[in-house]
Amino acid sequence: MDKNISRERGAIKKDWGGKVPVAVVYPNHYPVGMSNLGFQRVYYLFNRRTDTVAERFFLPERRRALYPAERAGGLGTETSLRQKTGRPPVGPSAREAGGTQRAMLSVESNRHLTEFSLVAFSLSFENDYPNILKILELAGIPLLSEERDETFPLICAGGVTTFLNPEPIAGFMDFFLPGEAEELIDPFMDLFKELALDRLPKEKLLRELARSMDSVYVPRFYKVSYGRDGRIELFEPRHPEIPPKIKVKRAPAGGGAVSAIVSPDTSFPDTALVEVGRGCGRGCRFCAAGFVYRPPRTIEKAKLLDMVDDALGRAKKVGLVSPAVSDCPGLEEVISRILEKGGTFSLSSLRADRITSSLLQQLRASGQKSIAIAPEAGSERLRLLINKHLTESQIIEAASKIAEVWSFSVRLYFLMGLPTETLSDVEEIVRLTKRFKHHMVKASRKRGNIGAIRLSINCFVPKAFTPFQWHPMEEVPSLKSKQKWLKKALGREGGVTASFDVPKWAYVQALLSMGDRRVGDILLRAHALGGNWKKAFAHSDMNPDFFVHREKELDEILPWDFLDHGISKAHLAEEYSKALELKSTPACKVGNCTRCGACRQ
Repeated sequence: MDKNISRERGAIKKDWGGKVPVAVVYPNHYPVGMSNLGFQRVYYLFNRRTDTVAERFFLPERRRALYPAERAGGLGTETSLRQKTGRPPVGPSAREAGGTQRAMLSVESNRHLTEFSLVAFSLSFENDYPNILKILELAGIPLLSEERDETFPLICAGGVTTFLNPEPIAGFMDFFLPGEAEELIDPFMDLFKELALDRLPKEKLLRELARSMDSVYVPRFYKVSYGRDGRIELFEPRHPEIPPKIKVKRAPAGGGAVSAIVSPDTSFPDTALVEVGRGCGRGCRFCAAGFVYRPPRTIEKAKLLDMVDDALGRAKKVGLVSPAVSDCPGLEEVISRILEKGGTFSLSSLRADRITSSLLQQLRASGQKSIAIAPEAGSERLRLLINKHLTESQIIEAASKIAEVWSFSVRLYFLMGLPTETLSDVEEIVRLTKRFKHHMVKASRKRGNIGAIRLSINCFVPKAFTPFQWHPMEEVPSLKSKQKWLKKALGREGGVTASFDVPKWAYVQALLSMGDRRVGDILLRAHALGGNWKKAFAHSDMNPDFFVHREKELDEILPWDFLDHGISKAHLAEEYSKALELKSTPACKVGNCTRCGACRQ
C-alpha cells in the first residue's frame, strides 16, 4: 500500500486532535475501490468537515490464506460458526500480536481499524459481501453485531446495495445509512458527534440514531417473523418511536462529483472521473440504477464545464461517468472543452441511438480505441420486454457510423436468462452480431479493416425495486446450456470473441440481492467454510433456491419493502405486467409526470 499512496494526488491527511475518526472501507482491493467515484465522494464528504478525519481501508492485496479453513485444509460441518467470531487481540496492541491483524491498517496513517470510532463500509456490489467478513476478521472484530461490545467501533454501511436490499448483511452491521451521501453525511455526523460526546452505551446510542433520523436503519430494532411457507409474515419496529419505513435520501438536482484522488494504480490509471448525471430515465426494467436514483438528475452545462476544468487540474485524462452518459445535455461541448485544453477523455457505455459522427470523431481525436454499446438482448421481442427503447435498425446504423469514422474495437453487452427468454432469443444474439459485423465491414471498405468485436454476455440477476423483483433467476443448468450453444455458434464467426460470467456466481449474486436476513446465516457459513458456497448451501437450514428460483407473489411482503424511495410498488407491478405483455413505457419526463411517485417527493 505504501507504493500506492506515494503515487496518489489528492489524498487527505489530517491531524486527529479533537476530531471524530471514521474508517471508510471499500470491501475489495485498492485498484477497484479507488476506481469507484461513489467511494471517493464519501471520503471527500467526511473529510470536508473540520470535526472529522476519514481514512481509507481496502481488502489487502497480498495473496494469503484469509480463512482458517484455507490454512487448515477445510473445516468440518460440525465446527461451530461462533468460532469465527472469537476475539483475537485488537487495538494498537494487535500490531505486535502478529498474524492477520497487521493487515488492516489505514492508507493515510497506518492506524488499525479498531482505533476508529466508526467503520463505514461503502457497498456497490453484492458479490463484495464476503469481503466484509474477511476484513472484520482480519481486524479482529467479531462478525456479528450482537457479539460486539463497547470496546469495538460501530460498524455501518452505505452505498447503492444498502438502498436496494440490506437484509442479507443485517446481522453484521450495527446500522445502515441508505441513500445518497450528499444528503446523509452532514446531518448524521452532527447527530453522531453529539451522541458520542454524551458517551452513551452502544444500545442507547443506536436507539437515539434510529429515533432521531428516519434515514438510519438499525436492524436489531425491527422484528421479522415468517410463515410456514417461508415467506415474511411481519416486519415491524420493536419500539413505537422507531419509524416503520426508512427514508432513502436523494441529493438535489445540479450536483455531481469529481474524483478526490487520482492514482496510476487503479482500473482507470491517472484519470479524474467526472459524474455527468445521476440516474437514468429510460426505464429499462432490469436496471436498479434506473429506478432507485429516480428522478434522473442532470447537471447544468456551466457547472459541468467547471467540474471538467477542476478534473483537468488533477489529471490530463477525464473519465465521464453516468448510467446514461450519452443523455448528458451538451456532451459534445463538454468534450470539446477537454480537447481544447489538451486533455483526453473516455466514456462509459454509449446508447446506440445517441451515437453521432461528430462524437466518434472526438473519441478518435482523444485516442480512445474502443466503444461499448449495450443492446442487452438480441431479439426485438426481448428489447420490448425490458423496455430498452432500441431497435435493431438503430443498432445496425451505429455499427456503420462507427466503422465509417475509425477502426474502433466494439464491445457489445448482452444479458442471458431474461424473463421468458427462449433459445430462439439466444440465437438472435448471434444473428444480430453477424449483421453488426457485416455493416462494419461494409462501411469500412475504403479503409480496409475494422476493429475487433467483443461480446460480454452476463446472466440476468433480478434486483430489488425493479419490475423484475418478483421474477426468478433462470436455473443454472439452463444458463450453462445456453452458454455452451453460444460459444460454439460464435466460435465459427471470425473477428468476434465472447466472454461469459459464471452462472454459479450469478446464482450467489442473486441470493445476496434477493434474500432476507436468513441469507446472512448462509453467508456466515460460507465464510466459515473458506468460501465454499456449495458446502454452505448443503448444510444450510434454508434452501437458497427459495430466494433465487421462486416466483414471488405481487402482494407478498418483500425483504426490502421497509425502504421508501418514493417509488410505488403498484407502479413496479404494473411495469412487470406490461413487460410480460411486451408493452413499452415512455422515458421519464421529470417534473411533468407522477407515474412512479418519485417526483412527488
